[in-house]
Amino acid sequence: MPPNSHLSLDPSRFNDLADSLGETPATTIPVHRLRQRMCKVYLAGQPRNFSAAIIQQDPVPDEPMGFGTDPESMWRVLQEVEGWYCVNVAAQIVEPLGRIMHKALGHPMKHYGDVYHILRGPPPQQTHPHVRQLTTDDLPLLEAAPKQLRPDAYKDLDTALLEGVIASPIVDGRIVGIAHTNARTAQHGDIAVRTGKGFRGRGYATAAAAIVARRLIEAGQTPVWSAGETNAASLRIAQKLGFTQVFRRVYLIAKKRDHS
Repeated sequence: MPPNSHLSLDPSRFNDLADSLGETPATTIPVHRLRQRMCKVYLAGQPRNFSAAIIQQDPVPDEPMGFGTDPESMWRVLQEVEGWYCVNVAAQIVEPLGRIMHKALGHPMKHYGDVYHILRGPPPQQTHPHVRQLTTDDLPLLEAAPKQLRPDAYKDLDTALLEGVIASPIVDGRIVGIAHTNARTAQHGDIAVRTGKGFRGRGYATAAAAIVARRLIEAGQTPVWSAGETNAASLRIAQKLGFTQVFRRVYLIAKKRDHS
């Protein structure tokens, strides 16, 4: 196959691409999605030798992640992807890719930072009487939670409880928030948090995230915290738990988001 041929990658090759991306805080989410077969992949080249790869994650198909250093190949591959409104790429490719997209689409691209942090040691004690780690016995409780408070990092909730780490505030017998491993690889675990309306500002997210971070460290993995550069609430939690910024990627926003 020619090195610059464009194709939709068969899932049987996803592990090859995951190996090629390697283990870093910024690849934790895409590598997890690849190994869980929870994405679509389009690339120029081969999984272990590509000029551009686009990973379209099942949970957020409109925000694909791009890897590679060839902006022209990136744009050609991106045009094969349906339903996107932005693309998340490495900072060094933002300017040349943005110029290509501007020329093709007729308007300048907006930029939005995607910031990655890691926790180098155990988090400070952040406990709350309503917050605890969930176990497989809590499956019915998790199934009864609102959709936005259920993890979407695995094929099903059973697997999320078995292979991931989940902690939640529980009020009146129901889940009102969640912190969980949004992605987990051999070396890292990316933590995501959400709290239901009416229950924010009570320290639930911080206490739940501290549990998840501690369990990851006990398993020999580095906790990762990724957030948009203006997501003040998320960044405050990361700061409280001792996370430090280590990397930055950028969203190139090309279209208005389709909320239909």
